[in-house]
Amino acid sequence: MVNKDLEIAESIPMKPIKDVASSIGISEDDLEMYGKYKAKVSSSLYHSYVDQKDGKLILVTAINPTAAGEGKTTTTIGLADGLTLLGKKTVGALREPSLGPVFGLKGGACGGGYAQVVPMSDINLHFTGDMHAITTANNLIAAVLDNSIYQGNPLQIDVNRIVFKRCLDMNDRTLRNITIAQGASTNGVERKDGFVITVASEMMAILCLATDLKDFEQRVSRMIVAYDVNGNEVRVKDLGCEGAVSIIMKDALKPNLVQSLEHTPFFIHGGPFANIAHGCNSIQATKFALKLGDYVVTEAGFGADLGAEKFLNIKCRAANLKPDAIVLVATIRALKMHGGVVKDQLNKENIEAMLQGCSNLEQHMASLESFGLPYVIAINQFACDTKEEINALEAWCKKRHVDVSLCNGFEEGGKGMLDLANKVVTLCEKESTFTYTYALEDSIEEKITKIAKTIYGADGIELSDEAKEKIALYTKMHYDNLPICMAKTPNSLSDQKDLKGKPEHFKIHVRDLSLSNGAGFIVCYTGKVLTMPGLPKDPAAMHMGVNEEEQIFGLF
Repeated sequence: MVNKDLEIAESIPMKPIKDVASSIGISEDDLEMYGKYKAKVSSSLYHSYVDQKDGKLILVTAINPTAAGEGKTTTTIGLADGLTLLGKKTVGALREPSLGPVFGLKGGACGGGYAQVVPMSDINLHFTGDMHAITTANNLIAAVLDNSIYQGNPLQIDVNRIVFKRCLDMNDRTLRNITIAQGASTNGVERKDGFVITVASEMMAILCLATDLKDFEQRVSRMIVAYDVNGNEVRVKDLGCEGAVSIIMKDALKPNLVQSLEHTPFFIHGGPFANIAHGCNSIQATKFALKLGDYVVTEAGFGADLGAEKFLNIKCRAANLKPDAIVLVATIRALKMHGGVVKDQLNKENIEAMLQGCSNLEQHMASLESFGLPYVIAINQFACDTKEEINALEAWCKKRHVDVSLCNGFEEGGKGMLDLANKVVTLCEKESTFTYTYALEDSIEEKITKIAKTIYGADGIELSDEAKEKIALYTKMHYDNLPICMAKTPNSLSDQKDLKGKPEHFKIHVRDLSLSNGAGFIVCYTGKVLTMPGLPKDPAAMHMGVNEEEQIFGLF
């Protein structure tokens, strides 16, 4: 029986991070140490490798998540360890966890069992302070904006057309819609405002998409914060605080280096949610990894309908990347839930429900095939999976002529991932033609429609009046050539979270859009998706603590 994740993570000795760095050619002089086991890598190091050939890029994605758990991060880490066991020089690239889910419901983002990145508790909590820097930088802009209005409003900002929000890296639903500057006139100009969670902020997206500090500052300067009384854009450069923002962010922009339990190097940098942001780790971290490793394993958040779609249509465009192979993770438990089984019945064998739930897997297969990239299905094995269920799922996959691999990284680490590792190596040698879902020249409505039909399997889209107005505005402003970042529930292919499997004859309801000019995309809000989550009735925070020896308990 496998112990709890934190107990496992703390039971296996870590290597000093300088030794992990040395294994991929990074000297101690190029590290900025944060204790013995985590470090930031000098931004200038990349330039010494710029002419070196990139390694193979492997993207790990999954079916729509369920309460049964899919183990996408566990599979990513286990695969990297498996490739290392094969003698391949391997580097991983992951996102940083958000404190919101850590103390809420979903949990962290460090894998599980014997396929984890460490130091796990540090990574899931304050890590190297990147989240705090992003929050502070974002809120500095908000403070300067409101101060400008208070100090005579020289930019003639229309207080009813402010589009920039404050942020906090915590699930706090009470901050979604607030009124600021109440009371005395010395408190500022009273107006409606709101918060988003830090990982959904444009500042987070810019950190992940910027190529260096100069590019970061230029992107920040382009951020639209409001409109003036004549309808003209007001940008951060008009406020004049982009330099101060860059000072706050200069260290946060440097990728973080840690290790797996089997000492495979991992860059962990940036942490945008994939349901309300673009869901990928930073371009800088990925490009560092590609120069330093022969194989790079990365993941994109939630299912392939969100994280993978954005990785391929947004990040790959911005960074000129092309994955060599994709791993599509599924579990028998999750497929049974997509087939109608409730959570407390998942341990019982139910081949019929599992095969019915495969409709969800089949849609994700179709969407990945639309990109023209080779992929393999990874069955992340649970102890309750029966031999008959495994055989039935493998037969289902083989009938559709797709590679499939049974994985057990949770209990066996890299050793339990060797079959998948071998198949990925073979896939990486295949020729492929990468095709985007839409062209940038398509209209905004055409792009959204193509995503809805090709990726989700929808019949089309329905636009609210507000969405139509925003499309007309952004087209008039000549921003219609930007990529689309869909904000949608991760729990369903549709925009209704309770519709499992592969819904039939549905449309995607687009209620609003927003422009992230610094990041370089348009966010499209569908259904009831929220940019500031709330805590569940019984938050994980209620079951955590620190003992007299300063050992954390209750963190996974």
